[in-house]
Amino acid sequence: MSNKTIAAISTAQGAGGIGIIRISGDNAIDIADKVFKSVSGKKISDIKGYTALYGSVYSDGNKIDECVALLFRNPHSYTGENVVELSCHGGLVVIKNVLRAVLNSGAVLAEAGEFTKRAFLNGKMGLTEAEAVMDIIGAKGNQSAKAAMACLEGKLRKRIDNIKESLINSAAHLSAWADYPEEDIPEVTNNALKLSIQKGIDELENLLSQYDKGKVIKEGIDTVIAGKANVGKSTLMNLLSGCERSIVTNIPGTTRDIVEETIILNDIAINLSDTAGIRTTDDLVESIGVGKAKSRIMNSSLVLAVFDGSRELDSDDIEILSILDKNNTIAIINKSDLECILDTDKIKNYVNHIIFISAKDGSGIEKLEKEIISIMGTDNINSSEGMIANERQRFSAQEALNYLKESLESLEYGMTLDAVTVSLEYAIQSLLELTGERVTEAVVSSVFSHFCVGK
Repeated sequence: MSNKTIAAISTAQGAGGIGIIRISGDNAIDIADKVFKSVSGKKISDIKGYTALYGSVYSDGNKIDECVALLFRNPHSYTGENVVELSCHGGLVVIKNVLRAVLNSGAVLAEAGEFTKRAFLNGKMGLTEAEAVMDIIGAKGNQSAKAAMACLEGKLRKRIDNIKESLINSAAHLSAWADYPEEDIPEVTNNALKLSIQKGIDELENLLSQYDKGKVIKEGIDTVIAGKANVGKSTLMNLLSGCERSIVTNIPGTTRDIVEETIILNDIAINLSDTAGIRTTDDLVESIGVGKAKSRIMNSSLVLAVFDGSRELDSDDIEILSILDKNNTIAIINKSDLECILDTDKIKNYVNHIIFISAKDGSGIEKLEKEIISIMGTDNINSSEGMIANERQRFSAQEALNYLKESLESLEYGMTLDAVTVSLEYAIQSLLELTGERVTEAVVSSVFSHFCVGK
């Protein structure tokens, strides 16, 4: 790990009430003392950790801003190193000038995620906890924030540790029994070993089964509002968004490009896309919008397919129905305030979920929201128990599961216990990679490259 002292702006870029420059490393205190002068005359190097001084930041003898300097002495800091945080007014020019003064005094600009990377390398947190930091920052809803906090608190790591420790005990017993036959070590029975391996398989399968739902909690569900022109798609978009996000007229083809908005439903982010009405058109611009709408239908996790209940199905409606996923589509029969003449039985041939609403007056919207929640399948998931949060973790867990199944097959086929031990050790290695206890520098660099600078 680099022994350079790093610095970066740790607050959001832009005007705000406060802006913080974080400095971390062996020379953090000396560098901070070069730019900061307290009103009391005390230096940062004179005070204890978790203590603050009020004063000002200077550059070449010129005062930049008033400032509060907060000291965290190693190892009791976020990174495990000496850390100084300079809190100034949150003006963009001011905070950049403070950072420049710190860099001119000997610090180097931190790389993306370097503070958290140092925390991981210094043993302040595991890799799953470190990954949770950015998940907390990017949380889109309460469920997402809960899931990220559970990982930050180590709940995912504890679940993995329980599986790993049981396997380590089994592997150690096998090795000891094989390597020291003269010692009075109890023989490993196949039944006991099978039970231990099966328990690990069950727990990993349970963990992996929650991944897709966990991904929905973390990232939200990509949802497209689709249908032919003038069926009420934009009115529905505005109704769900709670504002006039899409332009609504009685002119077919008003919506030509994709309009996007994120709403929170049952503490889950719903990433809505209002699309152009799907119909045959000679208008070049509108046809591009129709093409984009069809593409979104094919690639979205949920489709809200809108139909005009006051009109019979036509060729455009049938074309839309033919490209829908039966299980991940809600057919919305709009204009329930008018007489319904649409053949709903024909729609049932294509779609499993049908809801009647009036986007104009809002009736039926609560039923629609409940149907969306039901399809997402997240209402019964406990986001605070610690879930797999990303593809790296999922891959390691799946790899461990595959090795455990391989070891169980070896037992059932009557292979030697040496072969079983090899598979067990590979499974343990995969779990160690998941938690970051054994991981390559390339993996570490990849994880932290997705962080923002200053975290």
